[in-house]
Amino acid sequence: ANNQPPPPAMSNAGSAGPTMFTPRAPAGGMGMGAPPPPAFQQPAGNAAPPPPQQQPPGMMQTPGMAPQPGMNPPGMGAAPGMSAAPGMGQPFQENIDFSIQVPKRLLRFTTGSIPISAGLQNSSKVPIGGVITPMAIPDNEDDEVDTVQPGNSGIIRCKRCRTYINAFVSWLENGRRWRCNICAQLNECPSAYFCHLDEKGHRRDRDQRPELSKGVVEFIAPAEYMVRPPQEPTYFFVLDVSATAVRSGMLAHAANAIKESLDHLPGRGRTKIGFITYDNSVHYYNLAPDLNAPQMMVVSDLKELFVPLPDHLLVNLKESRSVVESFLDSLPDMFTKNPVVSLSCLGPALKAAFTVMKQIGGKMIVFQSIMPNLGDGALRPRENHAVMGTPQESKILRPGTPWYKDTAVEFSRQQISVDMFLFPYQYLDVSALSELPRYTAGALHSYVGFNPERDGLKFESQLKKRLTQTTAFEAVMRIRCTKGMRITNFYGNFFIRGSDLLALPNCTTDSCFAFDMEHDEQNMPSSVVTVQAALLYTSSEGQRRIRVMTQALPLTQSTKEIIESIDTEALCNVVAKRALDMSLKSSLDNARMRVQHTCVELIRTAKGGRTVSGYSVPPGGNQQTDKPDSDQIPSHLELLPLYTLALMKNVTLRGGTDVHPDERMVSQYALNSMKVTESRDFLYPKLFSIHDMLPSAGLPHDGGDDVPVAGHSRIRLPQAVNLSCERLTNEGIFLLDNGIQMSLWVGSAANPSILQSLFETSSLESIQSLVSTPNDDFGKRFHNIMHALNGEVNVNIVREGDAHLEARFFWHLIEDRASFQGGTYSYEEFMNFCNDPNANSGMAPGPLSAGPPGGMPPPPGQRGMPPPPGQPGMPPPPGQPGMPPPPGQRGMPPPPGQPGPPAGNYSMVPPNYQGPPPHGGPSSGGPPNAMPPPQGPGGPPRSAPPAGPAYSYAGAPSAGGYPSQGPPSGGMPPAPRGGPPSGGMQPPPRGGPP
Repeated sequence: ANNQPPPPAMSNAGSAGPTMFTPRAPAGGMGMGAPPPPAFQQPAGNAAPPPPQQQPPGMMQTPGMAPQPGMNPPGMGAAPGMSAAPGMGQPFQENIDFSIQVPKRLLRFTTGSIPISAGLQNSSKVPIGGVITPMAIPDNEDDEVDTVQPGNSGIIRCKRCRTYINAFVSWLENGRRWRCNICAQLNECPSAYFCHLDEKGHRRDRDQRPELSKGVVEFIAPAEYMVRPPQEPTYFFVLDVSATAVRSGMLAHAANAIKESLDHLPGRGRTKIGFITYDNSVHYYNLAPDLNAPQMMVVSDLKELFVPLPDHLLVNLKESRSVVESFLDSLPDMFTKNPVVSLSCLGPALKAAFTVMKQIGGKMIVFQSIMPNLGDGALRPRENHAVMGTPQESKILRPGTPWYKDTAVEFSRQQISVDMFLFPYQYLDVSALSELPRYTAGALHSYVGFNPERDGLKFESQLKKRLTQTTAFEAVMRIRCTKGMRITNFYGNFFIRGSDLLALPNCTTDSCFAFDMEHDEQNMPSSVVTVQAALLYTSSEGQRRIRVMTQALPLTQSTKEIIESIDTEALCNVVAKRALDMSLKSSLDNARMRVQHTCVELIRTAKGGRTVSGYSVPPGGNQQTDKPDSDQIPSHLELLPLYTLALMKNVTLRGGTDVHPDERMVSQYALNSMKVTESRDFLYPKLFSIHDMLPSAGLPHDGGDDVPVAGHSRIRLPQAVNLSCERLTNEGIFLLDNGIQMSLWVGSAANPSILQSLFETSSLESIQSLVSTPNDDFGKRFHNIMHALNGEVNVNIVREGDAHLEARFFWHLIEDRASFQGGTYSYEEFMNFCNDPNANSGMAPGPLSAGPPGGMPPPPGQRGMPPPPGQPGMPPPPGQPGMPPPPGQRGMPPPPGQPGPPAGNYSMVPPNYQGPPPHGGPSSGGPPNAMPPPQGPGGPPRSAPPAGPAYSYAGAPSAGGYPSQGPPSGGMPPAPRGGPPSGGMQPPPRGGPP
């Protein structure tokens, strides 16, 4: 709300799915906005220097090689034929200190060295991009971002492109002028900011000014950046009270979580709060502080919706605390007597909430249980099982109406962010509903078949986190890069204003965005690429701030240096978000093929191969000297094929007919907004062996770092095993942690004493849920492990032989074969293919059955077969709990992680709910022929797996536990097409964008 009025809105590329925007080339190469008043050229204040930041490998100059003024940094000479910057006679060379880094928790790039030309970028096959989490929580107090209080002169910025002063600008004429490291503009240094240079060309006061010595700094914005007082932290709850929501028990848990969060909401005495409930009508609540209890006002006319009361619908929490608590206490039982069945007017409820909030903005939290079917925004069932597993499946993953996107854009203009909590028992059309949080920088959570006993605590925990976490309000962000490069695509939850300004009504510690970069000119006019991201926001204390992150990356002419600087985890994050975008614009098959192609081409380049006219050429003796000369995959890329295979088999992209469209959309939404470590864990989960864990597992560990631990208490973790059926045993109990949901697989012959400890029963058939308060040592240690991994004790129990739940559990066993195109590789076979793509002409080995994806477990008696002596199978990677690789072998290790499908158990329904969705089980199919371990050169050696067949599904279960029919009957009227909320106002004047 403190930003300038936005330019005409520009639609994002595509109308659905992960938000991806392709900005126009900025006019004149800049496109950074109009310059502010001259006062902006005044100096920033001093601040104590923060501690040194961690230096990513390969990003720092060699000790003792600091360049002298006017000299090129080591290895940074201009490439032959490099063109000069506009208005300059020769290419300019910066005096860069590469030891200054943005912490990785805030910004990570796919590669630490940038190709010097577009041709080299194309030949290296390395996707160039980054992942930014601007409000990430510091790892410790020493990592806090330094704050700069500008002096009377304001904040110094480039007069042409508006880049903020940073540690990588070049100082000239003994400090009287400075050259912008983004556009090469020469700027005068204000006299109040002047300081002499040292013998290296650096300012002598550099260490006393965080903006000149650190990669990230936060400026206190002066008055020029705002034209109205910052907004109060505002929370408005929009609750579904239809019969489904009332009977599910969701309202009681929502009320309890909100009530427990009241003391911890940001804003202290400034916080505002309000409520609306809805079924077939909209219910407003008067929360005036002089009332003893809230007053409900019902508006049934959905076409001529009006606000029945001008005041006290949105109140100060401190003043109306007793009335708010009274409302929350009565909410669970308020609609139990005569609930409205199968009717929901979500669209009119959103318009009502918008009318109340639009003058201030803030966070809107929406709770929805059934498909909206009344008034504006009404939806109709679109699921079509006939197109599942076909190229036409992408059509039902895109929204069928523009109403929710149009509404979201209007919300974003008024600084309103939407968080959605879904509780589906049938098809909801998440592809349409998810437009609201996507374009308003919100969040989406889903609890399929909500069961209070299983999901209640998890729902409360996630809701309380969203309400109380650190939040930047009414924010905008812009990312700039050096002339010669440009940002091409953005990924994440946002709305684009103009060409490159990301509008973020809320930006939390979980908000994450990715971007692609490419060459805008054939050759670079500088020897360094600088990327600067600036986030202008209002803190919960009402202070306007600008967080500026600036990173310099060296240019190189060497393919080998580019390959060696790859950050595999960041690369996989960007590749995954590109694939999500392609899956919606094209098809899931094309997205999987693009992911596979990227991996194979990159591995070929890393091993020294190349392509000519689209055909691969094996490494030869006449390759360039800067090319990698080994036929082995570099050690830092060894996990790239595994992550690629995991992405292709992940619920977001996997083929077949057993992934419900709503389930896939929830997963795609989650992956599209994940940080680097979260996406790594989402793609490759951890599988822990519980039944044989050491006596020290589950207890705090105070020893060295070579033992895997988790949580603040450093709880020691059990042994981790590979994601393969061969690791499961009939006597075993295995915990799968995917970062969103944990699953506990229990073998048919599990130790009765362990079952008694965990479930208070010794019979597999009698298992219902984990014991809430364990009484023995084993149960307590297991609870400690779950708390350390996920912060809560919430797990799906999968019994051996449960066809439906086991089918979903085996989705995660990505090292086995699956029976959809692109998923028929086992891990060994895919490694073999990556090492020698021409061996199989690019085709996956083994038969491609028509069944759904997944890996069927071996029949009883075969699952529990351990590897033969001397064949340890596929060990976990170094640093992950589990057995180390055999001596002399690097193995094909799984990474540390915790991923999987969306939260929720797709087979359970709430108590007292009539008509639970049916569940079907897969029929087993015949096993394909087992494949030997890879023998081709280039792959890391590994021991042979145990003898025995591999298995795949050959029958289709029900689609993720959802019924094939639409919403429950109840006279659903035709769905009118409504526009965005009426009564919208032009946005108030904003402060200048970053």
